[in-house]
Amino acid sequence: MIEGRIAPRYRVNKRATIDYGGDKYPCTVRDISSTGAALELPDSMIIVRRVKEFTLLIPEDRLRLSCRVVWQRDFRMGVTFD
Repeated sequence: MIEGRIAPRYRVNKRATIDYGGDKYPCTVRDISSTGAALELPDSMIIVRRVKEFTLLIPEDRLRLSCRVVWQRDFRMGVTFD
């Protein structure tokens, strides 16, 4: 299979928070690169699936990243960093 991504992704298991309009929702970063990430959401996070842009907070790395959703499946979503 040919990899079409601009930057290589690295598998991780980091706690993070989706910040949308001041509301905060927990998630887990499953893989990350310099251009985007795959996030896993708890099954109760249906409302977040309607969101197209948000800020991702990763406290462990002291990161605050503006994100845009590029795909969603079940309880996972892929984002690109703006």
